[in-house]
Amino acid sequence: MGIKSYKPTSPGRRFGTVTDFTEITKTKPEKSLTVPLQKHGGRNVHGGITCRHRGGGNKRKYRLIDFKRNKDNIAAKVLSVEYDPNRTARIALLQYEDGEKRYILAPQGLQVGSTLMSGEAVAVEPGNCMPLRNIPPGMDIHNVELRAGSGGAIVRSAGTAVQISAKEGKFAHITMPSGEVRKVHLDCRATIGQVSNIEHNSVSLGKAGRKRHMGIRPTVRGVAQNPVSHPMGGGEGRSSGGRHPCSPWGKLAKGGKTRRKRAISSKFIIRRRRSKRHK
Repeated sequence: MGIKSYKPTSPGRRFGTVTDFTEITKTKPEKSLTVPLQKHGGRNVHGGITCRHRGGGNKRKYRLIDFKRNKDNIAAKVLSVEYDPNRTARIALLQYEDGEKRYILAPQGLQVGSTLMSGEAVAVEPGNCMPLRNIPPGMDIHNVELRAGSGGAIVRSAGTAVQISAKEGKFAHITMPSGEVRKVHLDCRATIGQVSNIEHNSVSLGKAGRKRHMGIRPTVRGVAQNPVSHPMGGGEGRSSGGRHPCSPWGKLAKGGKTRRKRAISSKFIIRRRRSKRHK
């Protein structure tokens, strides 16, 4: 795959780029594996906005993805590699020997016609899924479970991959792209390879309209608002805010720790992710 640019026929086209979609082999999704996706515009059941700057956007159908990969020791043939509007990675349509079809996250370099397997004793090849105890250290993996049998929960976005740095007792030490090192039980499964669409971060939208197509509405800076609307608003002429960046309700927006202390997650972290100040 690569990045495609256009002749600057308009200001939006001048800086906008797209992926060339050379790896896509099918344009319409498998109907039996799609469900309607209802939009909420960032609102909860009471109609109050809980996530700002959401709304509109193009209509989508949700593709049911098999994150568990629990169909063991049954060969699956790759029928197609498809675009998924709900995620940054590409997805692959598999057909198992018993006729069942499932979508999975497509690893980088997956070809139509390839045969994939999942289970305890399968080959260590891109696209195959197995427990961490059977994966050699240093191998790129993705779609990693945090609890055995619950399905892949981390390392699912485009171009991401992690490595097993060590195995100690019942746990494997996973090195994340952020620099974080965490323990994951050896019974948890992962898929071999790097997630596809590795050049996703290199795409330039080029215009505000493409962001609206994604369902993201405009965001107004706090210093550009009136004092009644934002703590950083007001002032004679242009101002730099006069205080630490914060939300309209006064909550600090930069530097404050926002991660929840969950027992299932926090106690397994060996080393926290790198701070931007120390890079």
